[in-house]
Amino acid sequence: MSQISHDRLLIIDFGSQVTQLIARRLRELNVYCEIHPYQKVTDALLKEIAPRAVIFSGGPDSVTRAGSPRPPQAVYDLGVPILGICYGQQVMMQDLGGKVEAGEHATAEFGRAWVTPTGLESEVIEGWFTDGAGRAQVWMSHGDHVSEIAPGFEVLGTSPGAPFAITADRARRFYAVQFHPEVHHTPDGKRLYENFVKLAGFKGDWTMGAYREEAIAKIRAQVGDKRVICGLSGGVDSSVAAMLLHEAIGDQLTCVFVDHGLLRQNEAVEVVSMFRDHYNIPLIHADESELFLGELDGVSDPETKRKIIGRLFIDVFQKHANEIEGAEFLAQGTLYPDVIESVSFSGGPSVTIKSHHNVGGLPEKMGLKLVEPLRELFKDEVRALGRELGLPERFIGRHPFPGPGLAIRCPGEITREKLEILRKADAVYIDQIRKHGLYDEIWQAFVAILPVRTVGVMGDGRTYDFACALRAVTSVDGMTADYYPFSHDFLGETATRIINEVKGINRVTYDITSKPPGTIEWE
Repeated sequence: MSQISHDRLLIIDFGSQVTQLIARRLRELNVYCEIHPYQKVTDALLKEIAPRAVIFSGGPDSVTRAGSPRPPQAVYDLGVPILGICYGQQVMMQDLGGKVEAGEHATAEFGRAWVTPTGLESEVIEGWFTDGAGRAQVWMSHGDHVSEIAPGFEVLGTSPGAPFAITADRARRFYAVQFHPEVHHTPDGKRLYENFVKLAGFKGDWTMGAYREEAIAKIRAQVGDKRVICGLSGGVDSSVAAMLLHEAIGDQLTCVFVDHGLLRQNEAVEVVSMFRDHYNIPLIHADESELFLGELDGVSDPETKRKIIGRLFIDVFQKHANEIEGAEFLAQGTLYPDVIESVSFSGGPSVTIKSHHNVGGLPEKMGLKLVEPLRELFKDEVRALGRELGLPERFIGRHPFPGPGLAIRCPGEITREKLEILRKADAVYIDQIRKHGLYDEIWQAFVAILPVRTVGVMGDGRTYDFACALRAVTSVDGMTADYYPFSHDFLGETATRIINEVKGINRVTYDITSKPPGTIEWE
């Protein structure tokens, strides 16, 4: 997958929903790791990666079922430390001579549990049971359980439902836990990963400073003296990609910024000013707002809106990119989660990989080769790289913004009047959040203008204006989210400002729906 020269840790994915969290925990420890689905782990891949250690993820299957997912025997013969997690523990025990009992005969555990040490010492649990309680909180999610450990293993910790909660074969440096140390419900789970990578001999040299230098060298080797086009959305991913490319190849890069008229207040001006004027990056500002808004006129179905915006984006991008002579490469801000999704656990391609964000099938249409300088990084690593490249913190820490822009924060028909009202209300809301020092606590915050008008009283007059909804959520990765618990004082103050400062709104509501069952955006 990559040409990374650091020591690598291989994560073999057995289908857990939280496998990416394992990788993120390791990256936080400055350890480079890659996730590969179990069926893709071949002798050739093992030779290519040459992992210093291996982790088996959890998974939904049962090792007692014939044909259940397993790693190749060659993994056990590598002579490197292995850590099995939940299903990964059960795989290790079954493969190495132990026994696992199926759910109907087992003691299941779901949710919070407490692990108690047996008294045996091991590097993998060093410093873990030191809070004075003599036990550690963990998160369990298993129906099957290990009923007999494999020869050579010892028990380091037990829980009421898992008598073999932590096991180790210290001679072979094989370790296995029944719980999930990667989730935040296992408060000190990071310590287990720290201990594991330490005993495996990782140097912790995976930093964004080092990645910056390696990525620049790779870009120069790939591109040579050819020209590159970069689709710049103004978001963090494409902006960091553009900055990295510019540092690598200078004026061989031209950015195309498609302005669809659905951006936030002053956003287009800020993007053009920062990249063209401040950083002196060649930039085409394709202001096509009239085209987009014209095609969206009278459209209220959310999926139709997305399709129109996606189709026009590709057409507009291609039109302006064709004006750049000699371009042979197209740059995208593809991140590692997109790469993982594209080679899913089931072996098939991902159904959707942000088709409105990454530039669809443009490389093939335009006969261009692809440059993806961020494809090994998670989102938090992209932000760290942006800081390395000198992007301002206010920009690096921006909340996510959807490709279709304000179109999906304007349920019902889109009009220029509603968009202008929405921009002003959103600016007031974000200003309030920043003034109260809450911006960095929130994953995403925005205003949605509702397709209803309500009666109000302002002064001695009757009003009949739009209602709006404030939305703010906390999240780790956007997959799940909780609404942010603003104080009533904050909400009252914000509602008053919006009604006073934004003509066209006379009622403000706050959306307290979590995800699931709702989504973060309104459409």
